[in-house]
Amino acid sequence: MSETVAIIPARGGSKGIERKNLRRVGGIPLVARAILAAQRCAEINRVVVTTDSEEIAAVAREWRADVVMRPADIAGDEASSESALLHALTELEARGIGVQLLAFLQATSPFIDSTALTEAVRVVSSRRRDVAFSAVQTFSFMWRRGDGGCAVTEGHDVDKRPRRQDREPHYRETGAFYVMRARAFRAVGHRFFGSIGIIEVPEQTAIEIDTLAELEMACLLAPRIDTNEAMDVDALVTDFDGVHTDDTVVINDRGEESVRVSRSDGMGVALLRRANVPVLILSAETNPVVSARAAKLQIEVHQGLDDKVSALRSWAASTGVELSRVAYLGNDVNDLGCLEIVGWPVAVRDAHPAVLSAARVILASAGGSGAVRELADLTLKARDGSASAYSERSTS
Repeated sequence: MSETVAIIPARGGSKGIERKNLRRVGGIPLVARAILAAQRCAEINRVVVTTDSEEIAAVAREWRADVVMRPADIAGDEASSESALLHALTELEARGIGVQLLAFLQATSPFIDSTALTEAVRVVSSRRRDVAFSAVQTFSFMWRRGDGGCAVTEGHDVDKRPRRQDREPHYRETGAFYVMRARAFRAVGHRFFGSIGIIEVPEQTAIEIDTLAELEMACLLAPRIDTNEAMDVDALVTDFDGVHTDDTVVINDRGEESVRVSRSDGMGVALLRRANVPVLILSAETNPVVSARAAKLQIEVHQGLDDKVSALRSWAASTGVELSRVAYLGNDVNDLGCLEIVGWPVAVRDAHPAVLSAARVILASAGGSGAVRELADLTLKARDGSASAYSERSTS
C-alpha cells in the first residue's frame, strides 16, 4: 500500500550554528519539533529522518521516527535537499515501503503549522495541485543592488507607491514544508513541478533558523506559540530543593535541618503512583530530610549525585522509559543537564532564568507551593485525554 510519508533531512554538520538540528527551542530539539509537527498531521502515515549523524538518528528514533542514514557524498554543505529526499525514497522502496505523497519538512523551521500541513496534504491528495508549499503574505517593496551598488526596484515602479490595501500580496516561502507527488518528484528531481499551490501559514510561525540571532528569537517566541500541549509522558523526575521545597532551610540550635513542603504535592505523587506513573527524586546532596520525604511519598530517591545526567540516563534505561517520554522538574542551574536530555523539561515559576529558558513548560506554582501537584495534574489530565481519544477511535 502506498503511503503519505514525511521526510525530514537533518545533517549533522552546520557552518552557521554548530549541531543546529539538535539545538533546542522551547525545550525540544529542532529535529524533534519537525517530527512532532508531522506526527500531529493525521494524513501522514510515516515520519522519516534522513541524516548522516548517529546522534541525530538516535534522537529521531527516540521521538518515534524512522531513520534513513545518508551517505557522505550527499551530506556535505553543497548537497541539495532534493538529493537527500531522492535517496530516502529509494531506501524506503528497498524496504518495501511505497510512497505516494511526499511531505518534505525542514527542521530549521521550528514552528511548523500542523493544520496547514494537513491542508497541504489534502490539496495534493485530492489532485487539486501537484505540489503545495507553506508561505506568508508580504506587501513589502523589494529592492536589489544594481550596477555599482545602486538600488534598483524589484517588482514595482519607483514612481508608483499604491497603498497596502490597494496592492495584491506577494507570497514568501517559509521553507517549513513542501508536499508533492512522490513519483513525479522522482521523475523531475525538483520540489516544484506541475500545478503548484500556496498554503498560507501564520506569520509568527514563519521563522527559519540559519543564524544564532534567529535561534534566540525562536526561543523567545516559543512560549507564545507552543500553547495547549498535552503533557504526554511516562515518568516524572524531580529535583528536591527548590522544587518540593521553597529552597529555604531552618536550622535549630542542634544543627538539625527542617524544610517546608506542600501537602498537595504529596497527594499529586499519590495520584501518580495510583496511575502507575514512576516518580523519582534526584538530589545532588545527601540529606536525611530528602530520604524522609521520599519514604513518606513512597517513591524512589537517588542522592549525593555528582552527575545527575548519568543517574537519570541509567534510571530511565533500567525502568524502560525513553528519555523523550520523561518530564524533569527543576529550578536551578544544576538541573540544566537533565533538562536538556528529556522530552519535557519543566521549570517551577521561580526558577533560575537559565532554567526558565530551557523549559518546555513553566508552571504557575513556585517551588514548595504545589509545583509537583501541578505537574502531576497536567500529566494525569493528558493521560485521561489520551485514553478518551483512544476510546472514541475504537468505537467509531
